[in-house]
Amino acid sequence: MVNKIYEDLKEIAGINNVFLDVSMKQHTTFRAGGNADYFVTAQSEQSLTELIKYLRAENLPYYILGNGSNVLFADEGYRGVVVKTGKFDDIRISGTVLKAGAGVVLARAAHAARKKSLTGMEFAAGIPGTVGGAVVMNAGAYGNEIRDIITGARAVDETGTVIFLSKEELRLGYRHSIVSERELVITEAVFELACGDGNEIEAKMRELARRRTEKQPLEYPSAGSTFKRPEGYFAGKLIEDSGMKGFSIGDAQVSEKHSGFVINRGNATAQEILTLIKKVQEAVYDKFGVMLEMEVKVVK
Repeated sequence: MVNKIYEDLKEIAGINNVFLDVSMKQHTTFRAGGNADYFVTAQSEQSLTELIKYLRAENLPYYILGNGSNVLFADEGYRGVVVKTGKFDDIRISGTVLKAGAGVVLARAAHAARKKSLTGMEFAAGIPGTVGGAVVMNAGAYGNEIRDIITGARAVDETGTVIFLSKEELRLGYRHSIVSERELVITEAVFELACGDGNEIEAKMRELARRRTEKQPLEYPSAGSTFKRPEGYFAGKLIEDSGMKGFSIGDAQVSEKHSGFVINRGNATAQEILTLIKKVQEAVYDKFGVMLEMEVKVVK
């Protein structure tokens, strides 16, 4: 059965784009987790549509992976197919409209906008994810979100059909969109920016980068902010005030620099990270009656 699936995937995606038993430590920013049975890089929208049709027809579990910046794979690994969309990396700019493939890293898109003196995307320059993942989660930072600048997105739906969703149809909310509900796969996003001054845009990006470097533990592997912002509170402050700042289990630690981040100090296992997260949730709930919700997606 394994050989048949492997051969089928190679026929659809190409012999050089399919791998067996791949460590997800190498493909996620947490640098933790087990191996995926199959790892496929989709090189085109057509290849992706064929892959999804095949996987659904064969009833094979699959997970769509961008930059791996907001995900944690279990130590036991993933008994299915991980499909990476990193090759969807084209950027096209016409006037104030920027179109970016799902695999484009946000920082690259933001700098492409800066070079054309387009403003509105500065906040995204430091978010460690791809355009596709940013749409799925309505990523945001420093008071801005993807929904502030997006006008729509191309996606492959659950039947393997390419569709276009407007901003309204995406139903973008706090770290939420319709994408995960419908099991859609974003292939490209369209952003409406504004004309600005190149020097001012660059200065703003540098200032945000400085603030991020000062306040966030960028020197360690992590998945970014571990928890969603609870209404009326800040997760990092709740965690710190609960006495959990610096708390660790194995190599998993609540960052001493920013308590909203769980970091991997070297060789943390996924289970150590998850156990630590649970301890943090319990400590915050016991002291403040607030249950922190994970922002990180756990795949197993």
